[in-house]
Amino acid sequence: MITAYIVSIIVIFLALLGWILAQHMARLFAARHSEFGPAREEGGGCSLLCLCKNPDSCSRKKLLNALKKKSSHTKTINEKQS
Repeated sequence: MITAYIVSIIVIFLALLGWILAQHMARLFAARHSEFGPAREEGGGCSLLCLCKNPDSCSRKKLLNALKKKSSHTKTINEKQS
């Protein structure tokens, strides 16, 4: 009985350590390969399954849309100058 308890504690602890190691490896990979951008953290953004009460007022989506518009506006200005 006690051995099953100890084994389950060890398994859970090893699973948590494995997850921490996987996150660390992802961050190292992102640091070495900056062309892929930063490592995405779990729960770091809105998606189709956004848990916002009102998806239209999601601040992350508004920020991403503003950045996309700014980058496309900059591209058109650069193309006109060429």
